[in-house]
Amino acid sequence: MPRSSPRVLLLSPELGAHAVTDILRPYGFRDCARADANLQALADDPLARQRLADLVEAVLDEAADSADPDQALDYLERFAKASSSKVALFSSLHDSPAMLHLLMTVFGSSPFLSQSLIRNPEYLYWAARPEVLDRCRSRRVLEKDLRATLGSLRSHARQLDALRRFKRRELLAIGIRDLLGKASVRETTAALSHLADVLIQQAYAVCREGLAQAYGYARTGFTVLGMGKLGGEELNFSSDVDLVYLCGSDAATTTGTKSGGKTSRLPRAEYFRRLAQDVTNALSAVTNEGYLFRVEGKAGAIVGSLNEYGRYYQGGRGQPWERLALIKARPVAGDKALGKSFLKVIRTFVYRKAQPKAILAQVMRIKRLIDQKMVAREESERNVKLGRGGIREVELAVQTLQAMFGAAMPVQERNTEKALGKLFRARLIGPGEHRFLLDGYWFLRNVEHKLQMVEEQQTHTLSADPVELHVCALRLGYKDAEEAQAEELFRRDYARHAERIHDIFVRVLAGEIRPRRTRPVGVRALM
Repeated sequence: MPRSSPRVLLLSPELGAHAVTDILRPYGFRDCARADANLQALADDPLARQRLADLVEAVLDEAADSADPDQALDYLERFAKASSSKVALFSSLHDSPAMLHLLMTVFGSSPFLSQSLIRNPEYLYWAARPEVLDRCRSRRVLEKDLRATLGSLRSHARQLDALRRFKRRELLAIGIRDLLGKASVRETTAALSHLADVLIQQAYAVCREGLAQAYGYARTGFTVLGMGKLGGEELNFSSDVDLVYLCGSDAATTTGTKSGGKTSRLPRAEYFRRLAQDVTNALSAVTNEGYLFRVEGKAGAIVGSLNEYGRYYQGGRGQPWERLALIKARPVAGDKALGKSFLKVIRTFVYRKAQPKAILAQVMRIKRLIDQKMVAREESERNVKLGRGGIREVELAVQTLQAMFGAAMPVQERNTEKALGKLFRARLIGPGEHRFLLDGYWFLRNVEHKLQMVEEQQTHTLSADPVELHVCALRLGYKDAEEAQAEELFRRDYARHAERIHDIFVRVLAGEIRPRRTRPVGVRALM
């Protein structure tokens, strides 16, 4: 018996519950009554109902192809309600199947991105422009658009809120490109990092100008250093930003400002302390427009001078774990020349001729603590970052080899993918190790993005619920097949990548991976 056209859901007033279920169940809806209620709410006037009837089959097809059909239709109803005209929206979606596909893909995959669209429905038409949708927006384009966005705003509070709106819109574009497969995971991490650089630089500029109006300028440099994934230009979709603040000199006072016959100055040490705290607060403060970034070490905002850092690191007081962390240090805002001077100061500490046993012992201790935490949480096999064969094992393997051999070999590099290439060219790892670590790293980073774009929360743990894991697998592009469901296909790939990563990581910690004079180990040796 042929299936009834879904148009009758909107055009037949006497349709019973069983008939509704018979029409909607094949599209993958779990709650057919709710899906029908969403359709009826979308068509709340005669003209909108007729336009939606012409579109409804395409809407349901797109919902069925999304990660979560129920969620997709629910958010479409909310989005249409927030739009200025349902009739105009349905006409646009009817005329542009690509826009309908974009909308339903987002609605079925990410509540966070869906809520951004519902809050600003006009963003749909901006994000669907070819110049936004089809290519990654460069740092230069972002800077130009941000200058235009800030325009004539004079209030620092309004400027910072403009930055928060700008981030929300750009994050939407990055997320849409990722979900539609128009950006690789490499391009997504680069785009997120470029966006962070631009926003942190502008937040710093706003804070610096605010202090200058009250106390004048310091006449010496101040740099914001990015660490971790920010330093490596490989941010997550919902990353904290790990920042270090650096000043050229904290001696003397600011230039001062005059008001009412009095001059207001600050000791440089206090000025830089306030500037660091202001930048941290500007980035992490939550307003009606949202927030920019969660900042690691928010309570401290400690500023060190170049000389202080030099005495500390060149005096032999730095710890092995600091060497690993500083590999990724990068100036992201403020005085870039001062930042480069800092990198020169720490280079001999980070890449000095090492005692491998001390570094390996430190990494083993770090990993043992991580493993204990994962076991306690029952996440050893589900945490894509800290679990067995996770992202952290790739990063620690790379940084350990860099710290041990970077003084004598050309393996100095912040970015994980580029560092793996240098380790391979230096014959510290073979082609199989290089391929397995690189493929596994980007596989896990893609999973991490898809987990975090659901609610823009810093989560790294796969759900233990089979239904939620199935949705996650669909979000990642897996499809149900005759031999296995999408979540099982995903599980197999995840286990394969994790096993390969963990095997190589264990060999690094055992000291088995060292410079080779012979031809590197091939793929077959690692099977």
